[in-house]
Amino acid sequence: MKAVLVGIKLQEVAEEELETSLQELQRLVETLGFKVIGRLVQKRAAPSPVSAVGAGKLKELARWTGGTGEVETHSKPKHKAAESFESAEETSDEDPELEDEEDSLAPKDRATHVIFDQELTPNQLRNLEQATGAEILDRTAVIVEIFHRHAKTREAKLQVEIARLNYLTPRIRATGPGERQGGGVGAKGVGETSHELDRRRIRDRVAELQSELKLIREDSTHRRERRRDQSRVALVGYTNAGKSSLMRALTGSEVLVADKLFATLDTTVRAMQPEVFPRILVSDTVGFIRNLPHDLVASFRSTLDEARDASLLLFVVDASDPEFRSQLEVTRTVLSEIEAVDIPSRILLNKVDCIDLVQTHLLSREFPDALQISTRNPADIEKVKTLVRDFLTADMQETEFLVPYDDQKGMIGEIRRNASVIEEKFEGDGVRLKIKSYPEALAKLRKLFGEP
Repeated sequence: MKAVLVGIKLQEVAEEELETSLQELQRLVETLGFKVIGRLVQKRAAPSPVSAVGAGKLKELARWTGGTGEVETHSKPKHKAAESFESAEETSDEDPELEDEEDSLAPKDRATHVIFDQELTPNQLRNLEQATGAEILDRTAVIVEIFHRHAKTREAKLQVEIARLNYLTPRIRATGPGERQGGGVGAKGVGETSHELDRRRIRDRVAELQSELKLIREDSTHRRERRRDQSRVALVGYTNAGKSSLMRALTGSEVLVADKLFATLDTTVRAMQPEVFPRILVSDTVGFIRNLPHDLVASFRSTLDEARDASLLLFVVDASDPEFRSQLEVTRTVLSEIEAVDIPSRILLNKVDCIDLVQTHLLSREFPDALQISTRNPADIEKVKTLVRDFLTADMQETEFLVPYDDQKGMIGEIRRNASVIEEKFEGDGVRLKIKSYPEALAKLRKLFGEP
């Protein structure tokens, strides 16, 4: 499948920002198996309500697809002044050099798909398909399709399907003007047009999926409740920043590691290895991206609750990506949507093995509190483990207990379950244990020992 990418440069969008977004869009469509054969960009004050781009750019786009480049309109006649205004608006932002191109300059390759780096309205989609003769996708459709393909667990599949149906509902088209469904015994929707019936069926399906998802979420909530007393760390960050690689290195789990966008959609929770006291659980969450569709954020809210309930957030950043600063900001924005911005966090500048020493030095000055790592370096993984342990044990206190040799209450076992034993000495009247634990756990042990 061959595709042409289309970007619209609005006045408030910087050239660099647009270029970054288009590069990201290309990675997204390549993840779906497309071959990008061209790219068109137009500067406009605002997207055209008819076709997103202007008439001249639409004709240029049609040369890539073999379409007519024209949109048939069936609207009522308009006042002359209104026609003049709309005509001026359509042409004011065109690139004159591109308008003068002849059909002889048409590309040799023909695109089967045109993909816009923005969300398109149903009207724009319909008109663009008519003018180009190609299948039209927008950024939202691309992201939803990637999520659809990569979802593995039942929860992820339900979440993606709900987002997909919510995206499709306003884009259902009537099969014919005035076409209506007949009624029968017990029939619903008598007098509905074909697309009205389709929309109702989608709404019913979404309601069914949401009911099933609610049951799964309740089970997930119960599991998180059982883990509430345990120390939890959540890996968060932009898609393909290296979260799954770090997860595998910290826990030894066989999570999927792939150099592609949104390889991980399902939250995985594993204990950090080797296990210590307190037991530390690490969760790998879905990656973020610019302009992540709102329906997907809403659908994956329960999945992202692992981040909201964490004791510590580790922001995993691809330091080799020139755009990692804006990606870090995107991550923070999404976390604010799920009310997780106040959780303590640390930044991990990953993939430093892909940059030079000058860059690492500059990053040290810009992010003095960040930890620079490569998930391929075992020494760096140990640094991350130390960072996590030091943070989670900062509130722990040390004390000593003397357990008599004739102890019949299993006190030593109770101590080991609730504290980390630092030192163990065998004395004349018992075993002296020097331990470290949280204040509430020590209070519980003192009560068992009958101490005030």
